Amino acid sequence: MVRLIWAVTDELTQDDFLGGKIRVWQPRRGYRAGVDPVLLAASVAAQSGQTILELGCGVGVASLCVAARVAGVQITGVEVQANYAALAQRNATENTLPLSVVTADLRALPADLRQERFDHVIMNPPYFDRSTGTAATDHGRDLALGGDTPLTDWLQIGARRVGPRGHLTMIQRMERLPEALAALEGRLGAVIVRPIAGRIGKAPELFLLQARQEGRAAFRMAPTLIMHEGAAHSADQDSYAQAVRAVLRNGAELPIWP
Repeated sequence: MVRLIWAVTDELTQDDFLGGKIRVWQPRRGYRAGVDPVLLAASVAAQSGQTILELGCGVGVASLCVAARVAGVQITGVEVQANYAALAQRNATENTLPLSVVTADLRALPADLRQERFDHVIMNPPYFDRSTGTAATDHGRDLALGGDTPLTDWLQIGARRVGPRGHLTMIQRMERLPEALAALEGRLGAVIVRPIAGRIGKAPELFLLQARQEGRAAFRMAPTLIMHEGAAHSADQDSYAQAVRAVLRNGAELPIWP
């Protein structure tokens, strides 16, 4: 559950994630992180001592959620928008969590990053194909929702940064699954996809995807993650399913293969 905390400044708000385990500054207007990066973070099977790279880290929510759950990880975030990158670094500092943020376009990573490989690469790329939609009026929101970097580039660049036996984990809209699978073909294997639906009987709108370097296992489709209990919204109260509630409130792990 995300609880809004109004900040003194007119430009920012401070939000609680993981039941208040972390508090995150983000712009009042523009792109605002919600549930999706928390689900992404929960599905990353990280262990203490491992390294993580988040491409397009925004204000750092996914990375910080991983760091809050798994002690001893080393996380690098890459964010093209300097104001969001600065907030991500501020959020890491104020939460005393190990996130180092680099301001860069993922298509032009600094030379030192291009020499590194990570145990985990995670990403929450823009959900919409900019070539088929209309730009948002707020520039930060537009980059987060559509951007100008094709999904194929996100995945191919991410795959190159995955180390031996490492994993790439992503959350994305369901209609872009064929594009994602095509981009990973011949690069990463042992692909697992977990659809995400709002309620029982509803078509999945999102999916989590995990793939492994040197993975040889066959493609697997995991059971659908149902976000809410019941067939319809019936009251003005929390209706999250038990597993989802444990993630959002307590920072629990959410294995991509349950």
